[in-house]
Amino acid sequence: MNFSIPPSLRAYLTALDAFIDEQITPLQNKDDNNRFFDHRREHARTDWDAGGLPRPEWEALLSASRRLADSAGFYRLSLSKQYGGQASADGRGSNLWMAVIREHLASKGLGLFNDLQNEHSMVGNFPDVVMLLHFGNEAQKEELIRGRLAGKVRITFGLTEPGHGSDATHMATKARPETRGGVEGWVIDGAKKWQTGMHTATHCFIFARTAGKDGEAQGISCFIVPRNTEGLVVESYEWTLNMPTDHATVSLSSVFVPNTALLGPLHNGLGVAQAFVHENRIRQAASSLGAAVYCIQSSISYANARRPFGTPLSHNQGIQFPLVELHTQSEMLRLLIRKTAVEMDSMPHVEVEKKIGDKVSMCNYWANRLCCEAADRAIQVHGGNGYSRHWPFEHIWRHHRRYRITEGSEEIQMRKVAAYLFGFGGRKSLTDVPVTKGEEEEAEKAKAKL
Repeated sequence: MNFSIPPSLRAYLTALDAFIDEQITPLQNKDDNNRFFDHRREHARTDWDAGGLPRPEWEALLSASRRLADSAGFYRLSLSKQYGGQASADGRGSNLWMAVIREHLASKGLGLFNDLQNEHSMVGNFPDVVMLLHFGNEAQKEELIRGRLAGKVRITFGLTEPGHGSDATHMATKARPETRGGVEGWVIDGAKKWQTGMHTATHCFIFARTAGKDGEAQGISCFIVPRNTEGLVVESYEWTLNMPTDHATVSLSSVFVPNTALLGPLHNGLGVAQAFVHENRIRQAASSLGAAVYCIQSSISYANARRPFGTPLSHNQGIQFPLVELHTQSEMLRLLIRKTAVEMDSMPHVEVEKKIGDKVSMCNYWANRLCCEAADRAIQVHGGNGYSRHWPFEHIWRHHRRYRITEGSEEIQMRKVAAYLFGFGGRKSLTDVPVTKGEEEEAEKAKAKL
């Protein structure tokens, strides 16, 4: 088994770091832009008098850095050449590449090159584009994907509701067929919560029940709803542990969309919702791992340099052992993430859930938990300094604590692993998986050696 990173990927990381040093770091250091990353970051990013929304100058800086990355050929790496990307049969832009890159960037700490609070990176992640590629028709792809990459389209994801989160099959938002002005379409009524990016959105992916009963997976559909559609109203923006907020609660009252607004098959919206989940989870797991590595390495450096009572802090086993455990977990998790990414790349997208969905969930929930533990330990090792905002650990903890809930809560993901492990939910138990003849022969050979 070969666990080494491909030479082409190593070369890409070197080129990416050089680009960051030459173009992104100078931009971050220009005109006091560091206020968005140092101890002033939460205040500098947040317009407290505008409902806690991101300040326009903060988002303008993010956009400027993305344009630089796009011009340099980094931003669209994972996309096909049709959309200006570099995805190819040799693995470039694959899940393995993206996992390694996202860990690498997150392990560098906070910076304009990769700000996870905004899902911002010099190497872009495009979950909405993935959904459109798998389920959009040609007109939808042309309008929304092209517009998204040109910075003219921003799409929100409307699955969660005020009364429903993980229990998506009990969706209260409903859509019924109706004809208005001679146009056949659907009328949507309901509400959605945590509509991230609503303040700049041009379109919303709204999921609504179109048939069936509560609890049934079938009967939910996805609609593309333009932001300015009558009846679509932002009721509030929810302030969160890590500000600013762009997470809206919206109401939909007699919202009409034509049949052409349907994304994917009618009554199969949950399939659409799952389209990007696995890629997003494995990449997000890699980011959490990278942030954890940053916290661990920073703590090691600090413990070696800090000399209370004249002796380096690192000489104390009370400091060593927790960091040893975190470091060990990071090393093991990295192998699982990369192994899972390679397996994802070896099969059609639709096969991932059936074959290795449990591995994706393992990576994601454990990485998110590990990052929170590493950030908490870094705060402890750094003492009063760690508790201050002059170090980034409190920011990392506040942001990554979110991922133990979003992207599928860790309880939901552990339940998925259990489904594979114990064989419920229509899945075979691991003990029910038949052993091949070759595996039997290998087992017999092993017994003979013993």
